[in-house]
This record gives sequence, C-alpha cells and structure tokens, in this order.
Amino acid sequence: MSIVRLIARPLLATGFVAVGVERLRNADQTAEQLAPTLKKIGSTVPSAAAFTSNPALVAKVVGYTQVGAASMLGTGKFARLASLLLAGTAALNTVVEYRNAEASTAADRKERRYQLLKNLSLIGGVLLAAVDTNGRPGLAWRAGHLASDTSRKTRAVSKSVSKGTRKQLKAVSNAASDIVGS
Repeated sequence: MSIVRLIARPLLATGFVAVGVERLRNADQTAEQLAPTLKKIGSTVPSAAAFTSNPALVAKVVGYTQVGAASMLGTGKFARLASLLLAGTAALNTVVEYRNAEASTAADRKERRYQLLKNLSLIGGVLLAAVDTNGRPGLAWRAGHLASDTSRKTRAVSKSVSKGTRKQLKAVSNAASDIVGS
C-alpha cells in the first residue's frame, strides 16, 4: 500500500465514522429528518415501501453502515465495497441534509450550498476510492488480457497445426506417388 493510500483512506473514513456515530446517538432525530425523504421514496418506488416505512430502523442501518464501511475503508479491508456503501449513505445524507436545511436568509442559503458542495466532494472522494485498485489490475483488465492472451495462443497453435498438417499431407502425397509410381 502506498503512503498516500495509507494516509488518505483513514482521513476520508474519519468523517464518516463521526457522522455514523452521531446518527446512532441521535437515532430518533435522524429518523425525523429521514421521514419525509423516505416517504417520498416509498411513494415513488412502491416495492421499497416496506423498507422506507420504518425511519428509525433506516436511521440505525445508515449509522451502522457508515461506521462499519468507514472502518473497513480506513483499515483497507474491502475498501472498494466499503467506498460504494459510503457513497450510497453519503448520497442519502446529502439529500436529507439539503431538504432539512434552513433557507430563509441569504446566510442560511449560503451555508446550505456550502454543506451540499462539501457532501458532493465527499461522495466524489469515496467514488474515487471505489475505483482504486491499490496498484493491482482490476477484474475487467484481467479478463481482457486473459481473452487476448488466449486468442493469441490459439492463433499460434492453429498456425503450428496448419504447418504440421501441410507437411503431413505433402509426405502422404509423396508416399502415394512413390507407391503408384507416377
């Protein structure tokens, strides 16, 4: 692991751990903030209504997910999966915080915009962490190279078989001409 990853991942994770712990400590308040967003999601996606009907449970799940995924990201264990989970929870937090922020004065609107941009920056950071292969090739690269290597080796075997077959046919033809005598 490079020194940048060694430092950057825990730094990125600390904010998510703090927010997750805060969400768990104040699960009732978090549930209140989540309720309007969850209600809208439930009405838009009826199959999600069973999940969105319990804001207190969703608040706890989001809090535990943030703490767990941030811990995994910080320690470098399943960092790509953890980053995707954090991106999802951060997106939900962004929507909820934006909807619940005060916007009655110019200062409130400026603070709301600042928080939105900060949250979007965090989402961008965890998305970058999600595609970071830690210096090792990803599955798509490996699959592509396996396919091209296999194709190249198949062509090489095919060429060698063709040459061998031509030589054998020529040998058979020469033997037949010797036998027939023509």
